[in-house]
Amino acid sequence: MEGAASRSAPHPLSKGALGFPEEEDEDEDDDLEVFSKDATFTDASSFSVSIPASPSSMTNQHTLDDDQNNQDLFVMVDDPVHHATPIENFFTYRIITKTTRSEFDSSEYEVHRRYQDFFWLKGQLEEEHCTLILPPLPEKYAIKGVMERFNEDFIEIRRKMLHKFLNRIADHPTLSFNEDFKIFLTAEDLTSHKKLGSTFISKMEETVRAVARSVKGVKNRPDEFRAMSEYVDIFRQKMGTLGRINQRILKELREHSLAMKEYSPLYTMWSESEKELADPLIGIASSIDSCCKATEELTKGLSDDLLPAVHEYVLCTEILKAVLKRRDLIQADYDTRIYALANKRAEKEMLEHSDVNFTFGAFLGKNSEEVKQQKQQKIDHEIDKLQADIAQLEAKVECANSNLIADWKRWCLNMRSDMKSAFGSMAENNIQYFEEILNSAGRGECSELRFTGDVLSR
Repeated sequence: MEGAASRSAPHPLSKGALGFPEEEDEDEDDDLEVFSKDATFTDASSFSVSIPASPSSMTNQHTLDDDQNNQDLFVMVDDPVHHATPIENFFTYRIITKTTRSEFDSSEYEVHRRYQDFFWLKGQLEEEHCTLILPPLPEKYAIKGVMERFNEDFIEIRRKMLHKFLNRIADHPTLSFNEDFKIFLTAEDLTSHKKLGSTFISKMEETVRAVARSVKGVKNRPDEFRAMSEYVDIFRQKMGTLGRINQRILKELREHSLAMKEYSPLYTMWSESEKELADPLIGIASSIDSCCKATEELTKGLSDDLLPAVHEYVLCTEILKAVLKRRDLIQADYDTRIYALANKRAEKEMLEHSDVNFTFGAFLGKNSEEVKQQKQQKIDHEIDKLQADIAQLEAKVECANSNLIADWKRWCLNMRSDMKSAFGSMAENNIQYFEEILNSAGRGECSELRFTGDVLSR
């Protein structure tokens, strides 16, 4: 890293970043690169020191009966229902909204939405608030070999992420007052509202213009946004590694659980043929069953809590990169106008000292001074227009920068809160797991001692 953006900072999952007291570094496992001490990050904490905590983190589930002083909009997503037609299969989700806001005609709404409706809302919000950080939507399709589409687990994970998506928007000080968000929560049918949006052709034209602007790039990107971009790149790499490690652990736990399940029936069958050893053998089988149950609980906690939290922030990195790119495009527009204004002023200065006798207009018999005056008027008009565009774009750049910085601070705080909650939950699950294993092992040892004593007495 270079310049002011090149500052070493703690890993976003380190104790300091998560709010724990700092301790001396200890030796770390080289295989777990996600926790490598050599990893360097742009100091994200510098963006989030002065802003208060968000009303809720992405992992906190809102309930309609919660009494929160500062909360005036409650949203819940539940009741997925499968719909099958000759053309397509899809699920709809019930969305219950309760609010005390005056701009709503009622205090309670209940609508049903499918996934593509959420996708429409995300597109509308991105179009109107291009430099705000939106929460991620779950993927449209399941990962082949891991979870099949329309599998119950996949649908439940999607429901939870859609619930988080809407509640993150409801908690946002700007996005929660968006008109399209209100329509999404209250309108029975979104079809008419979708037709009023931008057409496909206009969006394609805007995309082509954006790509053309991005070719030049941004020459003078502020250090803080360069730091954000570098931080997101490294954070994405580390979270991806962490996700792969979690998948590996989850796979090994499932294999271990399946292997243990094969032993309990063997001891039970053995006890039926050895009446004198039946009690200790049944005790050993019961201990193995308890270990299997504890392993399944640990596996469920990992797949329900930690894996979705990590994957959610992997998706967040893509959103962050897109937001930074849209901010760069706004600045690129501004820089282009500045460059064009400088060229026009230079052209005007050259015109004042140039000879117009050999211009095309002069050859047509026009008065040279008249030709010169017309050119000056044209350039003056272009300069005035560029100056007006620059004033508007300057305000737009300042607004985009302030919006992104504020949302970045909010995102950093939420990320640390979510990671702290997810890893804290995983630690508690592991403690409970090992306590149950120790208790089961104690019962098993007693059974084995009885078993050994019975065998020796025979």
